[in-house]
Amino acid sequence: MQQRRVGRSGLTVSSLGLGTMTWGRDTDEHEAAAQLAAFVRAGGTLIDTAASYGDGDAEELIGSLIDETVDREDLVLVSKAGVRTRRTGGSSVVDASRGTLLDTLDASLVRLNTDHLDLWLVQHPDPTTPLEETVSALELAVSSGRTRYVGLSNYPAWTTARAATLLEVSGTGLAAVEVEYSLLQRGIERELLPAAHGLGTGVLAWSALGRGVLTGKYRRSVPADARAASPHLRGFVEPYLNDRGHGVVEAVATAADGLGRSPLEVALAWVRDAPGVSSAVLGARTAAQLRGALAADDLVLPAPIRRVLDEVTAVDVGYPERF
Repeated sequence: MQQRRVGRSGLTVSSLGLGTMTWGRDTDEHEAAAQLAAFVRAGGTLIDTAASYGDGDAEELIGSLIDETVDREDLVLVSKAGVRTRRTGGSSVVDASRGTLLDTLDASLVRLNTDHLDLWLVQHPDPTTPLEETVSALELAVSSGRTRYVGLSNYPAWTTARAATLLEVSGTGLAAVEVEYSLLQRGIERELLPAAHGLGTGVLAWSALGRGVLTGKYRRSVPADARAASPHLRGFVEPYLNDRGHGVVEAVATAADGLGRSPLEVALAWVRDAPGVSSAVLGARTAAQLRGALAADDLVLPAPIRRVLDEVTAVDVGYPERF
């Protein structure tokens, strides 16, 4: 698997990343171990998680596998903070305050069985906390050695640029942004991708398979074991189970038929090789599903097919992005 620099930083990651959103909940320890082993054997290094995944269960599961299944030195550990669960009621709340971020980071390190992260991200914009305070937590995390690099996830372009400016002053730098990007969601092309390029910030693309829809599994029905049939993930998938999504899936399936590959491989190769993308992050329920995704590693889309997929899924870009 290809290894790539994250923007202009010194951080190197695999071109495909392993997402762990379902670990500890839908993916048990045996499947997780099998996935991790298969991923590392294929040359993968980037493991993406968050303190909010399973309320810490995903991180704890990863921590239990480090040194037993794989060596810590073979991994690029990425985790996120800034979304916490209320003690009463159990609902999630965005909180990117300095205290919450650093407390969450310390807890993540314990669960992950490591003394540092390779990349630490703020998971979601917090309109109630000044950006300067959030950035100060990122600076302290690097200066204290708890993480090697920092970044943002799901932030708009203007906030990303402002954070990068603040981090540049201290010499910390904004290494990466992690954002949703797939043939079903290309909104980052309006402003965020150009901003990241200008800032020298790498892009990690989460849900590179369109929340699983681009695998083609929902073309005719919703399988009983699919995410869209799960009570806690149904709402995550449903936004793409519409007429537009169906049209995109059919275009991907047509391209896949012509290449003798699967829709999953075509969709994943498109994101992986999109300009500016350092790594395409995907999640799998089982090791067998993951191995199917890893089969896309040798696929390079012919220029005519990429061009057609670009045209079919293009986002509307107008004023003031294009004047």
